[in-house]
Amino acid sequence: MTQSVMIAMSGGVDSSVAAVLLLEQGCRVVGATLKLFSNDDIGLDPSSRTCCSLSDVEDARSVAYRLNIDHFVFNFGDEFNRDVIARFAEAYLQGRTPNPCIDCNRFIKFDKLLERARLLGVDHIATGHYAQVARDENTGRWLLKKSADASKDQTYVLAALTQEQLSRTLFPLGGLTKGAVRAIAAERGLINAKKPDSQDICFVPDGDYAAFIENVLGYKSVPGNFTDSAGRVLGTHKGIIHYTIGQRRGLGLAADRPKYVIGKDLAANTVVVGDEEELYSPAMTVGDLNLIAVESIPAPMRATVKTRYSQKETPATLYPPENGRMTVVFDRPQRAVTSGQAAVFYDGDTVLGGGTIV
Repeated sequence: MTQSVMIAMSGGVDSSVAAVLLLEQGCRVVGATLKLFSNDDIGLDPSSRTCCSLSDVEDARSVAYRLNIDHFVFNFGDEFNRDVIARFAEAYLQGRTPNPCIDCNRFIKFDKLLERARLLGVDHIATGHYAQVARDENTGRWLLKKSADASKDQTYVLAALTQEQLSRTLFPLGGLTKGAVRAIAAERGLINAKKPDSQDICFVPDGDYAAFIENVLGYKSVPGNFTDSAGRVLGTHKGIIHYTIGQRRGLGLAADRPKYVIGKDLAANTVVVGDEEELYSPAMTVGDLNLIAVESIPAPMRATVKTRYSQKETPATLYPPENGRMTVVFDRPQRAVTSGQAAVFYDGDTVLGGGTIV
């Protein structure tokens, strides 16, 4: 029986090549582009190019036409605003530093898209992410595994996927390098073969998250004090949302050596700064847990851990969760562990699970 697949097509080269590979594997393929926001929604000129711009939709449609597959555009703007943008803003306002790409994957791409696939009678969804899915024949669990291209591996932003989502998801690019993907696109004459990869958060293309929260969402920053870890006032900050753990630039403080943001006190509206050695943490607490390769962690478990997307994994011990929260103790203290960021646990090339640093 021919497998039917709905491929999420962003207009970029990765999802386009994923569609090509699925067709070559004999799948019945339909394309789907997600309309998540308009430029007006995020305070940009309508002609500015973003990942949800009309030009990207047209790129996706052009590739679908060339491949002779149906192409749908689904408007998930309300859901994206509620489950991604609003959660992003609320986290910053609570002094955390969120990763909205993970929420987008969790609530939109692998939830809403699966709903649409079911409605259309399609078996699976697929994306252009660099990751792999496998089945553990001993436990019956679906596994999320690293990409063959370590430099492009995206398992960190996929660690919130559930067993149900993984069971119906395909990652056609998981065994390829980025160079191979671009070569396939060029060979097939795809219009986006040389299109650059998207950068930063899609709805904050200039990377100024604080300005987005203030100017687009209408929240007003309240200035407060910079203090050291002993509570001594060192200067005035322009609002807690402008700072994240580990930040050194833009503090505007006169000091005899570099100072870094080491903490934020929401109740007191203070930003705590200190020396670099004060940035290191021996352990962290992780909530909102999602276990993938294992059903539970009943005893201390060795793993490697990432606390940021671009960070190298570090050895650690995972302790059995209590009240939905897990203590993770690093072999060596880690720099700038930040509340709101994701923590992802690995056993070799397999994702054990992940959660949010609290």
